[in-house]
Amino acid sequence: MVRYFKCNSLTEALGLLADNETRFPLLAGGTDLIVQWGGRMPDGVIDIGGIEELKLIVQRENVVEIGALVSHATIIESKIAQRYCHTLVEACKTIGAIQIQNRGTIGGNIVNASPAGDTPPVLMAFDAKVELTSLSGKRHIPIREFYLSYRKTALKPDEILTKIIIPKQKPDEKAAFYKIGTRKAQAISKVVMCVRSKVHNGVVEDIAIAIGSVAPIVVCAPKTEDFLKGKKLDDKIIDEAKKSLSNEIKPIDDIRSTADYRRFVAGNLLGSCLNGLI
Repeated sequence: MVRYFKCNSLTEALGLLADNETRFPLLAGGTDLIVQWGGRMPDGVIDIGGIEELKLIVQRENVVEIGALVSHATIIESKIAQRYCHTLVEACKTIGAIQIQNRGTIGGNIVNASPAGDTPPVLMAFDAKVELTSLSGKRHIPIREFYLSYRKTALKPDEILTKIIIPKQKPDEKAAFYKIGTRKAQAISKVVMCVRSKVHNGVVEDIAIAIGSVAPIVVCAPKTEDFLKGKKLDDKIIDEAKKSLSNEIKPIDDIRSTADYRRFVAGNLLGSCLNGLI
């Protein structure tokens, strides 16, 4: 028999995780977990879907704080998110169907640690941080340090991802989100990318490139970023940047696509973004 714990407070959930006897998988929206479990349920489940304190979107001076249990639909509809992190809104719009957007949470999308996840590239491009909480306290780490390897994160067994802290997009920054899948909607990405940039008079002053489905984890492209910084954008520079990115990523062949296709598409997506900045 599966042991089921329904938690209405964060303290209650953390107490269960602190005890080896009740340290069971966490369940929030369940849109990924139920599929992963299939017919083999774990010995127990900790349902945290009712913890209201993790369902808030709060605006601070320079950042937006999003609770881990905020649904994709809530982010899409949020006036705060639309104003200060609209690129994340665009990413949430590509996640599954409306039913999945209503049920799935941003925390689940992050902790699931899929290299094809839609929100992590945006969070990485914007240098977001995640708040990890245990009974011992809270710690904040950059999301770029959160993913360790395929499906493995820095989350400790007694911790819960409680909050995502995203710097507000600055007035002089541009950002774009791209997702290529088998079809326009309800598809797992072949390549997913977010580019955040600051360009003045055609010269790239700063740029961040984060890309998924091209490595065991969502990754950034520091070599291509360094190549572009300080460059004045023209057709030649953009072509070289496309080649740089195609060489920098290390995709694989799988059931959804080939490595060569992913390299080609990733370069073209970056090229489309850079052409839009000229």
